[in-house]
Amino acid sequence: MIDLYTWTTPNGRKVSILLEELGVPFTVKPVDIGKDEQFAPDFLKIAPNNRIPAIVDHETGVHMSESGAIMLYLADKYGRFRAEGQEYWRMVEWLMWQMGGLGPICGQVHHFVKYNPGKSAYAEDRFGTEARRLYRVLNDRLTGRDYVAGDGAGIYTVADMAIWPWISRHEWQQIDLADYPALRDWYRGIAERPAVQRGYHLPHFTADIPTG
Repeated sequence: MIDLYTWTTPNGRKVSILLEELGVPFTVKPVDIGKDEQFAPDFLKIAPNNRIPAIVDHETGVHMSESGAIMLYLADKYGRFRAEGQEYWRMVEWLMWQMGGLGPICGQVHHFVKYNPGKSAYAEDRFGTEARRLYRVLNDRLTGRDYVAGDGAGIYTVADMAIWPWISRHEWQQIDLADYPALRDWYRGIAERPAVQRGYHLPHFTADIPTG
């Protein structure tokens, strides 16, 4: 059994979607970041950076934080949703692209554009421009492909699952997916997966998955 400590954020949804796709038993442990529950001493023992998500794998004794590391751990443990051979590293490349680029940049867009509009025109322009550039990068990668990693049209991997929840907040970023047709088709296809729909609504329902 796996305990998943999470909340309704893109980073949290990455892991809940993966666990639903794997179909393995897990227990959801909500961590309400709006109430600063991530700073509780007991949670600190599991997640030293005070960030969700985190897991405790009671089968192996592993406890782990950082969403990208968790996703690689689970993909390796269960041998699913991972590319093989040289394409394994392509998968890792796009996972790191999300961790180091798309996630942090879109997080700044949410901060300045959605929650604090009008406070800094410079920040809104800087992070909004970079977010749109990253969308173009992803759209280019997905042109003629179904997924970001794997031979040929690609295979569905943890890299897609890591990227998708950040794109699901395209409305927060004031981005129209019609401007990125290959990305839009990829987004819609993944949104139709039952496991994605279940994982998106953990630890509780907030709103329907945005259309693209």
